[in-house]
Amino acid sequence: MKFTVADLLDQVPDEGNLEIAKFEKILRLTNRAEKHSLGLAVQGLSRLGILALDSDGGISKGAADDLVEARLRCSSKGFCFAIRDDGGDDIYIRDHQLNHAWNGDRVLVRLTREGGRRRSPEGGVQCILERATTSLLASVEQQDERVIAVPLDDRLLASIELTQEDATHAEKPIGMAVAEVVLDRYPIAQFPARGHVARSLPLDGGSCADRELMLTKANLHQRPAPPRASFKAPSAKKREDLSDEPALIISGWAADGAPALPAVHVIPHDGGTRLWIHAPAVAERLSPGNSYDQWLLNQSESLCLGGHWMPLLSPALAKACCFSVGEVQDAVSLRLDMGPDGEWRNWEFCLSRIRPVAEVNAGALHALESRKPKSRAVPVALKSIKDQIGQLETLIFCATKLQEAERREGRIELDLKRAQADDLGDLNSVSPDGDGQSWSTPLNPSCPNSILSVLIRNADRVWEEHSRQLGLPAILLDAPAPDDAALNDVAKAAVALDVPLELDEDGAPSPSELAMALASSDSSHVLNLQLKQALPESFYRVSANRKESSSAKSGEASGESVADQSPNQGAGNSEDDGSDKHHLNPFAPWCCPTLHQADLMNQQVLCSLLNDGKDRPTVRQKNKVKLGEKGVEASVSWPLFTASQEQKIIDMIRERTVQRLNVRRRQVEELKRDLLAMAKARSAEPMLNQHQTGVISGVQSYGFFVEIAPSMVEGLVHVSSLNDDWYEYRSRQNRLVGRRSRRVYQLGDTVEVKVLKVDVLRNQIDLEVVPATTPVADDPMPVAVSEE
Repeated sequence: MKFTVADLLDQVPDEGNLEIAKFEKILRLTNRAEKHSLGLAVQGLSRLGILALDSDGGISKGAADDLVEARLRCSSKGFCFAIRDDGGDDIYIRDHQLNHAWNGDRVLVRLTREGGRRRSPEGGVQCILERATTSLLASVEQQDERVIAVPLDDRLLASIELTQEDATHAEKPIGMAVAEVVLDRYPIAQFPARGHVARSLPLDGGSCADRELMLTKANLHQRPAPPRASFKAPSAKKREDLSDEPALIISGWAADGAPALPAVHVIPHDGGTRLWIHAPAVAERLSPGNSYDQWLLNQSESLCLGGHWMPLLSPALAKACCFSVGEVQDAVSLRLDMGPDGEWRNWEFCLSRIRPVAEVNAGALHALESRKPKSRAVPVALKSIKDQIGQLETLIFCATKLQEAERREGRIELDLKRAQADDLGDLNSVSPDGDGQSWSTPLNPSCPNSILSVLIRNADRVWEEHSRQLGLPAILLDAPAPDDAALNDVAKAAVALDVPLELDEDGAPSPSELAMALASSDSSHVLNLQLKQALPESFYRVSANRKESSSAKSGEASGESVADQSPNQGAGNSEDDGSDKHHLNPFAPWCCPTLHQADLMNQQVLCSLLNDGKDRPTVRQKNKVKLGEKGVEASVSWPLFTASQEQKIIDMIRERTVQRLNVRRRQVEELKRDLLAMAKARSAEPMLNQHQTGVISGVQSYGFFVEIAPSMVEGLVHVSSLNDDWYEYRSRQNRLVGRRSRRVYQLGDTVEVKVLKVDVLRNQIDLEVVPATTPVADDPMPVAVSEE
């Protein structure tokens, strides 16, 4: 079909109905077959109660309220869970209840059994909303008279039937090549999935071939060309001229096609600092709702492939928005005033015009950090920007104070070693927006992106507070609170390694307290890896105040301002109510519209506020308010937008749109992990049959993982290879202990291993321990029964 069930449900209004002819027009269905598919889909969904079809042919939402929207997550062992979008308990799906749904598919689930204290709720898939897999990597096999494709992803527990024309791919030597298989038909009833081989991909074709393999695995290898479009010129009417201020371009990427990033300017101000962050003006150049806007939504993310980028924006738009030294360009800016300890004092958003005076790269920052404090000599790397050395020092001071303030508020810092492997390029650098993680890395004054990430993170948090106070919709980047049991496991592992950490009766310490305690440990890296795994991944969600943008402004009737209606305090000066000690305030990203579609959509709301927002109740009133200023909500008692303007904003930031952004964000994150893992595995190939020294980075009942520097590649020593004794797993201490010899393999221990096997495609590296030549000290602890 040309559309998915999710696309169809996207267009169903919350109230009232829509004629099927309008559905055909919205979904751009032209021929009879496509329209017939729509009719079949509507009939099927109406039988399930998801849609209602009236006698006049109108389509509305059905009465079924017992269906839960979720995404399937399956394991190689065959266990499948439906991960709910509403944050509820995961639902266990038995094999016979999957109804041909695959890992990653978005589905509607009906509960069949409620969960208990130690049992997950169970359910069955009623409808597949959207397929996650349209093509896959597989090995081609000849089985009697059948040619089948066996997916390399062992979470897809199905085989795909191929045509006899694809039999030639089964003749290729195992381990030399894999095939990209395109799905022509998904399984239905007793009929299996059917597909065809699109191309053969070599496993030893070098770094470019490896990138193509990982792009294909993530279903990101086919990016359609952008449609032809003309872009608007940003409005000059309400722009503030900041071209005389010496803004700096902070350049932390070196690869071709790297997206443009914000420029910054900072000065000492009133005992603290005044920071300007200038984001590229992308949103003002677009026409929401046209074909180019839809193309951007389908792309959603820029892709970093190490040595080069697949950008989000088309070349023409990227060139128009990019900042260049000495050129006057339009920007969307935030002025943030801070006190001496990094606390927010005041802010203002505005449309601006800037002229950057210099570009600062890693070489300049490294030279500045290495420079002696009282030296008059200017290093060669700083001579081209010698007039901006004072501003650079103020910028580093400002970033330092902001990060200290974040640490006081409870933000988690994890100091993780970065891999040193070939062809990583920009993949190995800190992301300027921190990749939207719920944790951050320590500030590195010689890394441009490390400095920029602190500034961008705070600017995004300012927009979250400002949009919430004005009742404007926003796309928030958030993360659920970590599970106390997972934090307790990390805390117990730290205590076993003699980290001075006290566990009280109230449960686990907060993640920030735990991270601070781990920072001083000799085993901080492996413990931080454990803590990272315990922290939930962040995700996009729609702000709760999305429908209040005009109606919430009826302050004349209620006498209550939007700030009074909001249950939360500002992120910059937050006061924790104690309801959740592990949860941090979300932020609304807007500074990197060249990187993420979510930033671009938030910037569109911001620009709508500054361009179209009503700054006075009537045109007869002379006194205006600045809608970008902190505290303006106390003065606004009228609707900010007309009804049509407000509806456009609400239609742009919808739940299903945000779900699509989350799907693409997960794909991109998985691609990054796969590219890093393959680069690490490639670095392990020359180690085959060699002895290497590594550190135990994880312990399980089936063995332990060893991380080998400098590539930080991780391999498994399976417990079956420890044939000198019978080893018991002690989960509380993260260790394996030999019954007879009392030999201990514990988290953080240094061990010598031999590399036995390297599978670069699955990132599986098998190791075995090199026998020790020195006697092993006795373990004073008594032998205990395995806690597995």
